[in-house]
Amino acid sequence: MATLIALSLLAIITMMIGAWHKYNWIVPILVIGLIVACVINVADWNTNRHYYNEMMVVDNFAVAFNTILIVMAILVILIAGHYFRNVVKPLDDVYILLVFSLIGGILMTSFANLSMLFIGIETLSISMYVLAGSKKFDNLAKEASMKYFLMGSFASGFLLFGIALLYGSSGSFNLEAIGKFASEHARHMPNMFYAGMLLTFVGLIFKIAAVPFHFWLPDVYQGSPTVITAFMATVVKVAGVAAIFRLFQHCFMSVEPLWANTVVVISAVTILLANFIALYQRTFKRLLAYSGIAHTGYIMMALVAMNSHSTAAVLLYLAAYSLSTYSAFVVLMLVKDFIYDDKMIHYQGLARRNPYIAVTLAVSMLSLTGIPPLAGFMGKFALFSATLESGYIGLVIIAVIGSAISLAYYLKPVISMFFREGGTIVIGLTPMLKVFLVILCLAQLALGLIPGLVTQLL
Repeated sequence: MATLIALSLLAIITMMIGAWHKYNWIVPILVIGLIVACVINVADWNTNRHYYNEMMVVDNFAVAFNTILIVMAILVILIAGHYFRNVVKPLDDVYILLVFSLIGGILMTSFANLSMLFIGIETLSISMYVLAGSKKFDNLAKEASMKYFLMGSFASGFLLFGIALLYGSSGSFNLEAIGKFASEHARHMPNMFYAGMLLTFVGLIFKIAAVPFHFWLPDVYQGSPTVITAFMATVVKVAGVAAIFRLFQHCFMSVEPLWANTVVVISAVTILLANFIALYQRTFKRLLAYSGIAHTGYIMMALVAMNSHSTAAVLLYLAAYSLSTYSAFVVLMLVKDFIYDDKMIHYQGLARRNPYIAVTLAVSMLSLTGIPPLAGFMGKFALFSATLESGYIGLVIIAVIGSAISLAYYLKPVISMFFREGGTIVIGLTPMLKVFLVILCLAQLALGLIPGLVTQLL
């Protein structure tokens, strides 16, 4: 709860800085404020407190996922300072909306009541609709914002209708009360409850772009400013996954036979379809979009497994995925600064002229593929092990096939950079940027070598 208050105060302070026209102060104050919020969040470890008449809960699950959210927000804001360095207009509104999105994400990890879940989703989503179209004179950005808004509103309707049906059948918005109702009526589940569960699930998987609710993602990624896309791919994804896990853990575990097969099918189709389509992408941003969809399929394996190891596995997987995806987007930003394009043909020969950028991107791509000893390998290993433990061997086989397919498109930019000639552009990096890229590479290696830093939290 103190974390939410700290972030809300930070947003207000940022507004005041904008009103005073001290725009150079915004990024440093935001970074300091987010670090303070992260410390406050970690201080809530093992407290397990409820707030607002049990509408919110601060438990270890919330603290762990909130830490990933805040750390990734800090990283995005750090690189945003570089991304927006040549922009003349005031950008306080962009930074404020990023903080409000983060607040919405934290509500999504900490809700103990369905009404709080809806508030969190809308707080995050409305901010992201605006941020997606923040390049006001870019037609692609306008298209991205409109598509995101229309599809998001449509999904919110499903979610709200599902929440209403769950309330109508169980008589409560409280997660524990809904879970108790589901347990007591597991053998004779009312159709209203089943329909509410399905509609709520549909509304939530839209937020993490699982098949068949993934069509909006590539266009939104393509049109949005790159730094906003990085925020979507990390903070928004983590918040959506955490919300689904909390909801299913507390409400629907007693009726797992009703939804397990559906989740298995969605997970398998998402993995295979996204990986196959990614093979044919010619721009790096759209490749990362379909990569994100494929990783959603992997993450949903832990939902269907739902055993003693699945939550820790998905936490490690999200940490590894977020760090690797963020690193790839950082490289994309730096390259687009000079060529104003994200076609992969421009990465040819990059290693000889820009070794820091090439190595960072190579480490990110190999981690996302799942090559040891990087973070992505340990994330997939933990996830696949948890799924095997629950007996879903067929789903793990499909996931391994999907990972093998992904090797083909993840290695495309790596091969272009290290084994192909072409290109003459030399990207100038400041010493601070070089150090930052090295830290990102070392962090992915450290997370792969010492996964217990994350897995032992839950």
